[in-house]
Amino acid sequence: MFSERELSADLAAVRDEHAPGALVLDCAHDFETVPAAQAEELALVTDSLDPRSYPTEWLPADAPEILYQYASDELTVGAPGDGGVAWTHQTDPPVVLVKPRLAGSPDAFVDFLVAEALVQAGLDLPEHFLGFFGERYPDLVAATEDRLDPTDTYQVAAALYDAYLGLHTRDVFADWADDYPALFDAWVDAGDRLEPRLVDLSTELARGETGFGNAAELACAAIKHRTEPPTPFGALDTEAYREYGADYAVEWARKTFDRLD
Repeated sequence: MFSERELSADLAAVRDEHAPGALVLDCAHDFETVPAAQAEELALVTDSLDPRSYPTEWLPADAPEILYQYASDELTVGAPGDGGVAWTHQTDPPVVLVKPRLAGSPDAFVDFLVAEALVQAGLDLPEHFLGFFGERYPDLVAATEDRLDPTDTYQVAAALYDAYLGLHTRDVFADWADDYPALFDAWVDAGDRLEPRLVDLSTELARGETGFGNAAELACAAIKHRTEPPTPFGALDTEAYREYGADYAVEWARKTFDRLD
């Protein structure tokens, strides 16, 4: 299932700085969440496993099954929406997993995704939005439930956490211009490619041409690239969100959906 990935000198340096000793592994099969049997194979290549678990009281009865799996004491690695690279620090050392779906993608883009995962894995932050929202997740659900179904709320929660992570990582990326110019250029290029998709996003959302969850994914991804997100997501691109975290996100959701009524 897993084989160690050869890293460029730049990626090795990023790993040494942000997630010393982390393993970067190529995966034989694509996944959203690594099947339990395969996840246990990580014990063969790491020193130890420490599965995270969370109180199921944080979850509404109709929450997607993946959230109940993530809350359990079963080792759950990866989640829908992770994209082509996933990471976990439920292992010692942390692990970054590169999925086969990235085959054929530009090398510079893949290297940036791996570098981003290494930076995130080195933060003292949860690897999933459930750990971020914690006991406030029911409040997020309550703020959105009149307009979003549980799957859409999941999508919005994942996007909000992506924005929060972006507030912590983008300064790191911006500092790569001199030391890791290829990674820096890939970060800039990804932001440039995203920007045209944001121009009409507010209008598309207002007209119902784009779902709120899809709009949130695009707009929140912009934050890590220092690309200005459109209304109503611009209020997430603030130091206040970085400081207050889940409390800020829940209040943002409540105000945003109140205005939509």
